[in-house]
Amino acid sequence: MTSNPKFSAIQLICALTMWGLLPCQAQAYTIFVSSEKDNTITVIDSEKLQVTNKIKVGRRPRGILVTHDGKYLLICASDDNRIDVMDTKTLKVVRSLKSGPDPELFVLHPSGNPLYIANENDNQVTVLDIEKNIVVAEVPVGVEPEGMGVSPDGSVMVNTSETTNMAHFIDTKTHKLVDSVLVDSRPRFAEFSSDGRMLWVSAELGGTVSVIDTETRKIVKKIEFKVPGLPKETIQPVGVRLTRDGSRAFVALGPANRVAVVNTDTLEVEKYLLVGQRVWQLAFTPDEKLLITTNGNSNDVSVIDVEGLKVVKSINVGRAPWGVAVGP
Repeated sequence: MTSNPKFSAIQLICALTMWGLLPCQAQAYTIFVSSEKDNTITVIDSEKLQVTNKIKVGRRPRGILVTHDGKYLLICASDDNRIDVMDTKTLKVVRSLKSGPDPELFVLHPSGNPLYIANENDNQVTVLDIEKNIVVAEVPVGVEPEGMGVSPDGSVMVNTSETTNMAHFIDTKTHKLVDSVLVDSRPRFAEFSSDGRMLWVSAELGGTVSVIDTETRKIVKKIEFKVPGLPKETIQPVGVRLTRDGSRAFVALGPANRVAVVNTDTLEVEKYLLVGQRVWQLAFTPDEKLLITTNGNSNDVSVIDVEGLKVVKSINVGRAPWGVAVGP
C-alpha cells in the first residue's frame, strides 16, 4: 500500500497529539531578560532552563518586548533615549529607533505597528511608526508615565502615570486623551483581559490592583494582598499578567518576594508563590506552561509552573533584572 504524500508524518503526529493519543510535548522558546545595571540582555533556553548568551545593549535597558512576528526584540535603552532592535535569531542589534526621552515601558499595537512608548521624564507617550522610524504623535499624560497597555482590538491605549495616580485612556486613531481613572498611589502596570472587558492596573505604593470595567471606566474592585508575616508596606504590586482563558491573574508583589495568584471570577487571591527578591515583571511562554519573573535584588529569574502553581527553578542573570519577554 502506498502512503499518501499529502499527509506527512509530522501531520500525523500533530493529529494524534490533538486527539490525545500522543502526549503533548512542551515547545522550546527563547526567554530574554534585561538587566538595567549590566546593560545586558540575558538569553535563556526555556526547555533546558539555562542561560545561553548575554548581549551588551544600550544603557539601562528596562522594558522589552518581542515583535508579533517573532523576528525582533525591542529594548528600551532608557539612558540612551532610544529603542534598540535585536534580531532574535542572530542576537545582533540591527538598528535603533526614536523613543522620546527616557523610555521605560512600551506596547505594540495588535497589528504590529505603531509602538506606544512611555517617556517617564517628559510626561508624554510617544507614538512611533516602527517601520519608518517616524514619530506619529506625542500625547501629553500625567507625571511619570510608565505602565502601557493596549486593548485587544487596538482601539484604546492606556498609560499609567506614577505621580498623578491615574490610568489615562487614549484613542489610538486620534491620539487624544479621552478619559482618566483615579487609582491608588504609584500605578506601575496596565494589562487588558484577552476579551478587552477589564483592565488591571497595579498600584505599587497603594498596595492594590484596580480592576476597571473598560466600557464604563469604573473600578469594579480593588484587590488587596495580605501575606502572613509580612508588613503591609513591603507588599508592592508591579507586573501583572492574565491567562488567555481569563481564569487567573498573576501579580508581582515587589519587595514581598511573592507572586499572587488571583481567581478572576471571584477577584480573590488563591495563593502566594515565593520567588526571588523584589519581583518586578512577568512574562508567559506562548504556550502559557511557564511564567517567568524578574527579581531585581537577587539578580535572578524565577520559573513558575503555571498549571502546578509552583516555582520550579531559579536562574541567575545580570545585575538588577528588570524586563522579560519570550520569543520563538
